[in-house]
Amino acid sequence: MSTSRVFELRTYQAAPGMGSRMHTRFRDHTLRIFRKHNMEPLAFFSPTDGANTEDTLIYLLGFESREAAEAAWTAFRADPEWQQVKAASEANGTVVEKTESVFLTAAPYSPMS
Repeated sequence: MSTSRVFELRTYQAAPGMGSRMHTRFRDHTLRIFRKHNMEPLAFFSPTDGANTEDTLIYLLGFESREAAEAAWTAFRADPEWQQVKAASEANGTVVEKTESVFLTAAPYSPMS
């Protein structure tokens, strides 16, 4: 079992016209629920180049290990509060259309290592 700190870089593409709703959900609910499940939000970004910049969210989470990340995501998805928030925010349609995830480890010379 690995105990090396890992980072997860996630990119969300909102459904057309749902970028504002996606950002509101993160700001008002998701961040707090992440922390409840030992997910460490490190940074959130909006791209400045390309199409649909207002509908794209890129963020970085930190975890104690890959196993901790998997356990945190399982707990997060099962959280009744998250399920309620997601359902309420999607009453008028899906908010996030596409999600990409990449797990990373810090290079030995990185300030984050």
